[in-house]
Amino acid sequence: MAVQSSRPSEPRQQPVPLAPSLPGDRGLPVVGRFFEYSRDPVGLMRHQWKAYGPVSPFRALGRTRVMLLGPDACEAALRNKDKAFANGPAWSQLVGPFFHRGLMLLDFEEHHAHRRIMQEAFTRDRLEAYTARMHPAVERGLEGWDTQAGFRAYPALKQLTLDIAADIFMGGAEDTSREEMDRVNRAFIACVQAAAGVVRADVPFTRWGRAYRGRRVLEEFLRHYLPTKRATRTDDIFSVLCHIETEDGRRFSDDDVVNHMIFLLMAAHDTSTITVSTILQHLGQHPSWQQRCREESHAAVDRPSLGELEGLESLDLVMKESLRLRAPVPTLVRRAVKDTVVEGVRIPEGADVVVGVQFSHLMDELWSDPTTFDPDRFSAERREGRSHRYAWAPFGGGVHKCIGLYFAGAEVKAIMHRLLRDFAWSVDPGYVAPLDFHSLPFPTDGQPVDLVRTRETERLVP
Repeated sequence: MAVQSSRPSEPRQQPVPLAPSLPGDRGLPVVGRFFEYSRDPVGLMRHQWKAYGPVSPFRALGRTRVMLLGPDACEAALRNKDKAFANGPAWSQLVGPFFHRGLMLLDFEEHHAHRRIMQEAFTRDRLEAYTARMHPAVERGLEGWDTQAGFRAYPALKQLTLDIAADIFMGGAEDTSREEMDRVNRAFIACVQAAAGVVRADVPFTRWGRAYRGRRVLEEFLRHYLPTKRATRTDDIFSVLCHIETEDGRRFSDDDVVNHMIFLLMAAHDTSTITVSTILQHLGQHPSWQQRCREESHAAVDRPSLGELEGLESLDLVMKESLRLRAPVPTLVRRAVKDTVVEGVRIPEGADVVVGVQFSHLMDELWSDPTTFDPDRFSAERREGRSHRYAWAPFGGGVHKCIGLYFAGAEVKAIMHRLLRDFAWSVDPGYVAPLDFHSLPFPTDGQPVDLVRTRETERLVP
């Protein structure tokens, strides 16, 4: 016989429908408020939070979407306990034809199966091997950097991270010319910037038209090397993806390998470029932190192992703070595949959802003086990042949490370690990067820094 509780049952709270847009929040015809987001996404999120709370309507690109703000609402979508949200339909609407069947665009059992295979490419032993290969690639890339006032750091870093990706992911691609790598870089840029396209078809002179051409360039580039990678075993990620298989014999097809390589190459160099450029800016504006990190790098070995890079504590604090202030992917998208409830608000099946992780990084409720560069907030004594599980989520969360987050951390620290040992730089304290948010955020002015080699300024370095 069942035992009934003596506690009175609480009335079941019914979810409320999504609030209608306020008259001033409907935006322009078709594009809605997309350009508002592109100009100032955090400002738009602050307005949404103040006007509607954690779950709000957001019109953009012909559809009324749902914006989720604050760590609780973001957690609901990212952890996705009831499997109400899917990645594929949402991302496909933005960049689907160009990152077709990349890991980010797969869902549920299929995503689990592919991630399980791909995880073998990011084991600790493999990360150690990748780290050892990074250092000479970084050194070669930095040899040609100019020492000058106003050095445009962002495009130089983008070329550097693409070269690193070509080495670690491709095994060097020795028969590829600089012109071909420049063509590949332009193809990646076109594919990423497709997210801001208004005309969503293969039409010449549009973002999507350029992205379709870019995708063809990337496929041709990778398929050229595919037979060799299938025939030989090397320690680059391309070869690993060609040969790894699970205990039950599952492995990737040629199409799988190409699709995953295109996505991984994009993610590996675009997001790392954003992070390193952000660190450069803040260390240039905060010389005491630059010196603190430099002293730490000079005390370390010339080419640190993965564990030694992880032990660069000051640099780790700076990296976390830079990811907080400028998340490389400030919003994530999902689609509701069934009716669900977030923070008491009903989200209907078919709704497109925008998850504003960047807003959580800047909330007064979670961080002290949140717009100030203060890496010590992540120290063991203060631990501000632990105020909520999703207060700091630059790598997303749940089953779709970035598979390459430890690789990314090693790459960013390897680049910064070499920069700190070989260069000193400064940035105007009043400089604010003019960011383009049409796709992933990047500084439209190339992010100028005043750069000198440390051998020219030895007196500044203890």
